[in-house]
Amino acid sequence: MRTWRDGEGTLTVGGDAGARRVPLRIAASYRTRTQGLLGQDGIEGALLLTPAGSVHTFRMRFAIDVAYLDRKFTVLAVRTMKPGRLGLPRLRSRHVVEAEAGAMERWGLRPGVRVELRAAGTSWGRPAL
Repeated sequence: MRTWRDGEGTLTVGGDAGARRVPLRIAASYRTRTQGLLGQDGIEGALLLTPAGSVHTFRMRFAIDVAYLDRKFTVLAVRTMKPGRLGLPRLRSRHVVEAEAGAMERWGLRPGVRVELRAAGTSWGRPAL
């Protein structure tokens, strides 16, 4: 099993020809996961919370899209959450990706899509074919 660390990376959605690469912040420590996007007015790209099976938007300043990923980086569900909401836990979810509302639809991120995560020169997962 991979040990995640806080840092920067890239989220890749789609196959080689139509791949969409998105800047990614990785929140793996307890402290950075609990901070998440609190206190921010927006985000360029996306935030990966790992491990995570659910999220909340209490004290958030903007609506977000939330994608729940399984251990093979397949999207289980995508939800848009307004501030002040509590998301239901996803049983097989191991990772959560957050972005500004509407971003995931533009990227083509939807249930069943497999994504690739790249950090510090290493990649995990496979792009969808």
